[in-house]
Amino acid sequence: MSLHDDAVRVLKEYTDQEELRGLYLDHLAAHPDAMWKPCQAGHLTASALVVDPEHGRVLLTHHRKLRMWLQMGGHCEPGDATLEAAALREATEESGIEGLTLLPGGPVRLDRHPIPAPCNWHLDVQYAAAVPPGAVETISDESLELRWYPYAEVPAVTDGSVAELLRCTLERLP
Repeated sequence: MSLHDDAVRVLKEYTDQEELRGLYLDHLAAHPDAMWKPCQAGHLTASALVVDPEHGRVLLTHHRKLRMWLQMGGHCEPGDATLEAAALREATEESGIEGLTLLPGGPVRLDRHPIPAPCNWHLDVQYAAAVPPGAVETISDESLELRWYPYAEVPAVTDGSVAELLRCTLERLP
């Protein structure tokens, strides 16, 4: 199964955000290259909010290019077999934390946002990943800084999409 096929499967199984889910599926149907950065009509990306439920906190990255506090994530790569694998790879690379585990149940939410030319849109498929006990973060070249934030502080430092991702993630935690 190709990454494109996996994305179609994941989105067909995702039951929330019906209108946006339909837009993603239509985009995939219209663009065989929709998984890759060169797709100028927009492309799917994969991200994961790194959470530490034991301590009630979230690890955010101060993104080097966007100068915003965001969840970990980015572009799919040819070696990614699934969207889940892409999200987990991105979260591991950007946090430096080995042993992250995605929360069960597939994507937590979808977020479509404009990006600078030559592309138009990121169609982000957002997951959440829990840290293992004793996890220690390591900054990557893509970040200016990594910082843990208590759940309650996240809306004050991020945009609405990250705050909504956290809200949906907290609904999934036991």
